[in-house]
Amino acid sequence: MSSHKNPVSTLKDDALDRVKAARSAGLSPIEALHRAGVRSEWAYLGGFLSIGLSVAAWAGSRAKPSDDKAQSDRWGIFVGHWAPTFFALGIALKQEER
Repeated sequence: MSSHKNPVSTLKDDALDRVKAARSAGLSPIEALHRAGVRSEWAYLGGFLSIGLSVAAWAGSRAKPSDDKAQSDRWGIFVGHWAPTFFALGIALKQEER
């Protein structure tokens, strides 16, 4: 029987070890946000607001008489990319709150 570990489980174990080491050294940005008083609900709210802002930015720039419709699409997409970041922060903060 071979004593070699599965490479995926080895990578997973290494990553978990690095996370534990970073946390013990106080290098967790999520923990720092939590200690600063940032709540998961605020991150979720930021995600929903960024969705609304994305639609508003897109619609507002589309209403301009300019011929640059592609720029308005890019602006709406740029702001729309904020939502997943806020939701991911909300999930991470929720885990930290537990």
